[in-house]
Amino acid sequence: METATDGRWETLPVKINDQILRTLAELEFTHMTPVQAACIPLFVGNKDVAAEAVTGSGKTLAFVIPLLEILLRREEKLKKMQVGALIITPTRELALQISEVVERFIQSFPQFRQILLIGGSNPIEDVEKFRTFGANIVIGTPGRLEDMFRRKADGLDLASCVKSLDVLVLDEADRLLDMGFEASLNTILGFLPKQRRTGLFSATQTQELEKLVRAGLRNPVRITVKEKGVAATSVQKTPARLSNFYMVCRADEKFNTLVAFLRQHKHEKQLVFFSTCACVEYYGRALELLVKNVPVHCIHGKMKHKRNKIFSEFRKLKSAFVHRCGRTARIGNQGSALVFLLPMEESYVNFLSINQKCPLQQMPLVKDVVDVLPKLKAMALGDRAVFERGMRAFVSYVQAYAKHECSLIFRVKDLDFGALARGFALLRMPRMPELRAKTFPDFVEEAVDTDAIRYKDKNREKQRQKQLAEKKERKVETLPTRKNFQKNKAWSKQKSKKDRRKRMAAKRKQDEGSDVDDEDMKELLNDTRLLKRLKKGKISEEDFEKQLTAGCTQPKPSCLDPNMSDVHPDDQLD
Repeated sequence: METATDGRWETLPVKINDQILRTLAELEFTHMTPVQAACIPLFVGNKDVAAEAVTGSGKTLAFVIPLLEILLRREEKLKKMQVGALIITPTRELALQISEVVERFIQSFPQFRQILLIGGSNPIEDVEKFRTFGANIVIGTPGRLEDMFRRKADGLDLASCVKSLDVLVLDEADRLLDMGFEASLNTILGFLPKQRRTGLFSATQTQELEKLVRAGLRNPVRITVKEKGVAATSVQKTPARLSNFYMVCRADEKFNTLVAFLRQHKHEKQLVFFSTCACVEYYGRALELLVKNVPVHCIHGKMKHKRNKIFSEFRKLKSAFVHRCGRTARIGNQGSALVFLLPMEESYVNFLSINQKCPLQQMPLVKDVVDVLPKLKAMALGDRAVFERGMRAFVSYVQAYAKHECSLIFRVKDLDFGALARGFALLRMPRMPELRAKTFPDFVEEAVDTDAIRYKDKNREKQRQKQLAEKKERKVETLPTRKNFQKNKAWSKQKSKKDRRKRMAAKRKQDEGSDVDDEDMKELLNDTRLLKRLKKGKISEEDFEKQLTAGCTQPKPSCLDPNMSDVHPDDQLD
């Protein structure tokens, strides 16, 4: 089914409850988006739907409104422990947002209660909350939901509660699969009744997603909503109102440029992405001190219990910086994205344009860039915690770079480690396998004994001194024998990758430079498709290796994002 046209809610071919229309008016949603106009009549009319629409197109209301309509039209009212609707999302942040939307609507329907089942909270507390208050609408992430189905011994028989299920919604279904939740989803689906309405919503349609459609939906109506101005034959991967830019700058100028950019856009809400959690911790703390009078919130996957609170605080702010969270250009709003690339990575722009259908425009270099790296060094000299965060960030960045699947463009051997270390404001080079036997004439280590740098936190420093004293007492004079000594293996040189590169070396005839010509790009795309087939289980590892060595002359590439920092001005998070 193709895109339906926009219109007022009253023009829908199915009648919407007056209280729902009143809430829409209060929220100032006067018109439907195309995905809402297409999905709501079908879903309310007891059809399963598989909807594909770009991020930020209004998919949440496209399933929340039908879900409520279906529950309101039940012949028998739901009891306290009867679940009528289940919404599954890939992340707790998205689950929180959906919960807020649902809560706003059910304020008019006191007969319904919802519960949020996500990570970051005590599962026993979730069990007690469910038993005490009950729930008719459950919103959760796959891991926590799967866990809840196994809590019968703790007093919650969720399998019995969902026997009354009328509606199942899989939101961001493509991401559910990309994030490795297929097994959890299959377990959850096994507990649900077959007689139900199911809605599957995603930004893309893949073969793996098609399997989920066949397994979880019954004769679904397929809906594809295109952005205005997008040709029917093209695949739009980002919202039409999202402008994508890139900026090329040296490794030792990247952070300076980022700080200057953020200082010049203080009054806008920003999202800054880094490649690793350690980089988030290091640069996030630095931005707190270097960009004055702006609240900065750091968020990443290892923040188990803080994420929900930080995410909520960020959304309440008018301007802020946050890391590894969210997107931009939501529901008709304007947005921009900026990615910082090293000079040797510029060919990635062509790759994104051709393979990911995501064209980028080059942004001129930021003016009035100030060198803030000496301040960052001073912070490291004054606090061991900053020094250690910087070292961990550098190591994690190099390891993440080595692990990048688009290895034809992002190659560790092309990195200028000296410039990179200057960009991280390191006091000295870390000891890591990737740097063994290398010299860095353009990097000057600080003339300081880094072991003597103290923690600013007195209790932490006291503990460190105690540990050093104990270590000194336990010190064993004899060194390990040579046969017991095992050399550390660099992440970037692990056996599987090393062997693969050896096999490729015989076939690699071209220049080892970082520029990629048209023929390379064609091979890059072919290799990407081959890797995707392997990930989806279409071919075996053995077949993959055979086809890779037989049909291409470069290491396998397949990537979605560079290991660079991205900046996203944003007014509303997904």
